[in-house]
Amino acid sequence: MNKQSIYGLTFDQLTASLAEHGHRKSRALQVWDGLYRKRVTEFSAMTDLKQDCLDTLEAHFVTETLTEHLKQESADGTIKFLFKLYDGNLIETVLMRHKYGLSVCVTTQVGCNIGCSFCASGLLAKSRDLTSAEIVEQIMKVQFHLDRKGENEAVSHIVVMGIGEPFDNFTNMVDFIRVVKDQKGLDIAARHITVSTSGLADKIREFADSDLKVNLAISLHAPTNELRTRIMKINRGIPIEKLMAAIEYYLEKTNRRITLEYILLKDVNDGREHALQLAELIQHIRQLANVNLIPYNPVDEHSQYQRSERESVRAFYDTLKKQGISCSVRLEHGTDIDAACGQLRSKQIKRSTEDSLVVG
Repeated sequence: MNKQSIYGLTFDQLTASLAEHGHRKSRALQVWDGLYRKRVTEFSAMTDLKQDCLDTLEAHFVTETLTEHLKQESADGTIKFLFKLYDGNLIETVLMRHKYGLSVCVTTQVGCNIGCSFCASGLLAKSRDLTSAEIVEQIMKVQFHLDRKGENEAVSHIVVMGIGEPFDNFTNMVDFIRVVKDQKGLDIAARHITVSTSGLADKIREFADSDLKVNLAISLHAPTNELRTRIMKINRGIPIEKLMAAIEYYLEKTNRRITLEYILLKDVNDGREHALQLAELIQHIRQLANVNLIPYNPVDEHSQYQRSERESVRAFYDTLKKQGISCSVRLEHGTDIDAACGQLRSKQIKRSTEDSLVVG
C-alpha cells in the first residue's frame, strides 16, 4: 500500500503527522471527531476542514483497507464477519449481543503460531501481524454495520481474543487499545476491554507496566505442566511456574482481577482431579482471579477432542466453588454458525483451494 490507513494512528501520532505538514492541533481534533464520532468514510465529508488539510489527508492516508468477504448471522444475534485484507488474506471478527451491551471480538494476526492442539485458529500458520489500523478498522466496520441499521446502537465492549496471539503483536495491539479507548473518539471504557493471551510471560509483565487499565485473560486450560504441554505447545518454553510468576507480578503491579480461561475437553482436562489441581495451583491468587469455564466448540480437524458432558461441567464448577475459587461458565454465542475461532476462515480457504484444484 502506498498510503497509510489513518485508523493506525493514535491521537498523538495523528497530531504529530499533521504538524509535519503545517497543520495545528485543532485540525487533528476535527479529523478525530470526523472519524470516530461522525464516522465519515471519506475525507471529503469532513466539511469543517480547510482544503489544504483535506489535501494532506488525501495525499497520505486512506480510510479503508478491509472489505467484507462473507457474513454469517446466528439466531441469537451473533454475527461473524470474514474480512479480506488489502493483500488478499482473510480474518474473522465477531459481534456478540449481551444483556450489558454489544461486544466485538477482534483478530490480531493472520493465522497463529502458538499451536494449541484443540484450536481452529492455529490450523493455518501465522503469515503476518495485523497493523494497528487493521485491528481498529475491524471495530469500525462493525460499527458501520450497526449505523446502517439505524437503531442507534454502538459497540460498547471489546475482546481481543480472535485469531492470533495478541501479545505476539504487542506494539500494534497497544496502539489499537489507545485508539479505541480515547475519550475524544470511540471512548470505549478501559474496563470494557479484555485482552487474552496464551501466556507470553515477558509480555504479561510489560502489559502490567503499560498502565492501560484494561482487563487481562490468560488461556490456562490445564493445571499441570504435563497436561498443558500436551495440549498447548507454548508450555514447552513457558511452563506453568514461569507463567504463574508473571501473573503474580501483574496482580501485584496492577491490583486488577484477571480471568483464567479453561476450555473443558471431554476425558482430557475435565475430571474432578483436574479441578482440584487447578484449585491448588491458584489458591494463593484466588482473591483476584476468576476461572472462566468454556464449553468446547468441536473442530473437524481436531476430532480427538470432544465437548465435555454437562454433568462434567457442573461437577468441575462445583468442585472449584467448594475450594473457594470464583468461577463461571461462559455463555455461548453463535453455536448455529462456525462458532470456533478461526473456523470460518479455515473453511473458506480450504474451499477456495479445493475449487482451484477442480478448475485446474
